Amino acid sequence: MNLKRSLAGVVAAAAAGAAALTIVVFARPSDPLLGFPRVVVWAWERREDLRWLDPKEAGVAFLSRTVWLNGGAVWFRPRLSPLQVPPGTALMAVVRVESGGKANADTREAAEAIAEPAWLEGVRALQVDFDAVESERPFYRAVLGELRRRMPEHMPLSITALASWCGSDSWMDGLPVAEAVPMLFRMGPERYSAGSDFGPRLCRASLGISTDEPLQGLPGGRRMYIFRPGAWTQAAFQSALREARRWQ
Repeated sequence: MNLKRSLAGVVAAAAAGAAALTIVVFARPSDPLLGFPRVVVWAWERREDLRWLDPKEAGVAFLSRTVWLNGGAVWFRPRLSPLQVPPGTALMAVVRVESGGKANADTREAAEAIAEPAWLEGVRALQVDFDAVESERPFYRAVLGELRRRMPEHMPLSITALASWCGSDSWMDGLPVAEAVPMLFRMGPERYSAGSDFGPRLCRASLGISTDEPLQGLPGGRRMYIFRPGAWTQAAFQSALREARRWQ
């Protein structure tokens, strides 16, 4: 695969005393994405003109490519829709992985396909969006390990996480990632329980929400990734920003 180091038109421009008292606290981890704004908008596969965005208010996590892992083969499609952002915007390249629940490709080849967007000009972080089923978890762990070795050394690696991963399940322990973003929309039966928090430390730095599924009782102090079903507008962003600030 040829490594492309520019966005090529796709992007313009964290016991004392005799009787000891034990207190168990879910401590919030330090910011895993230092230098990134506390609000990040997801820009999915559609035309997005975000030149009105203030880089001090929000970063952009843009779908860079989709990778398919089927029948032992690895193939990908790059982003086809234009994305325009103002100079200085903190950019995170997002790679969506599809497998149909049967990922069995070569881990090195899969990691290479996922890693390439990390080298795009202006990209400061990489995020993998893969709804791995239970049988695919060993494969996913191996791919992430290989991916980490193929990325720029100090670049943060983020993953999205199903709500079930952020409960009592410990399968993410030891993954070489900076954060796992709990996805609190399109959840089906896995509804978020207002006022609850997540067990794994990786899941306690950020939240993923959608403008069309408002939530109550979110844990505070998290980086907010915000999805919108349609293209972003300045008015829609300002409304989402006000909502995000309620939980920060």
